[in-house]
Amino acid sequence: MSILELDSKGRLTLPKDVRESLNIGKKILIINAGDHLKVIPLPSNPLEILHGAFNVKKSFQELRKQAVLTAEKEAWKERG
Repeated sequence: MSILELDSKGRLTLPKDVRESLNIGKKILIINAGDHLKVIPLPSNPLEILHGAFNVKKSFQELRKQAVLTAEKEAWKERG
């Protein structure tokens, strides 16, 4: 557990050991869960996880947009 301070612009820095233990790269999803925040690491390229899983005829841009929308919907469901 870490106690962090916000800087004058309301930002916080996650300690290196926390970032490494959660495999946090450059993107995270922050969900307001009422009395606390949920921090969910996001892959820099959400489609990397799906590479080779199935064959589709959609463009990369279409698939990426669909992946982002799906992630947002899932986040709203969790926030619930």
